[in-house]
Amino acid sequence: MKKIITVLAIVFMSASTYAQKFAYVDMDYILNKMPTYNEAQKQLDKIADGWQKDVEAKMKGVDDMYKQFQAEQVLMTEPMKQQKMKDIEAKEKEVKEFQKAKFGPNGELFKKRQELIKPIQDKIYNEVQKYAVAKGYDFIFDRSSGPTMLYAGDRFNRSDDILSALGISQKPGGQ
Repeated sequence: MKKIITVLAIVFMSASTYAQKFAYVDMDYILNKMPTYNEAQKQLDKIADGWQKDVEAKMKGVDDMYKQFQAEQVLMTEPMKQQKMKDIEAKEKEVKEFQKAKFGPNGELFKKRQELIKPIQDKIYNEVQKYAVAKGYDFIFDRSSGPTMLYAGDRFNRSDDILSALGISQKPGGQ
């Protein structure tokens, strides 16, 4: 019995001497404080709004074609009706392909986001890495990335330190 207690005591002492140092940052908070990110986001929103208006205009064209078809179908022969429906379906498919090309998982908006936002994120990640090494942290979590962190006391939050390292002021009315 003494052997087990001794082994447990050694294990607990070992674990306490190898305590890990950790902190967290809130990437959303950091990004929203960065003027370059906000400008990039405005640019993306403007591009997306323009494309969305194009999609809506094209869909209105499809709806107009369908309404016209409904109004005129009584005067059409069956082959004419079928051809008109094929034309409407082809136009609708074209609009959906346009929408997918712009907003899909590998669409132009995704690529533009990668082009504008990824360098900003990389800059932050590099700063977090440098900060972790300099301060001796074993882990730094991202609080904004979902429910992976169930609780975090504010004393572990190092977001403002990263912003300072990036040269972004935290004073009200600052950058």
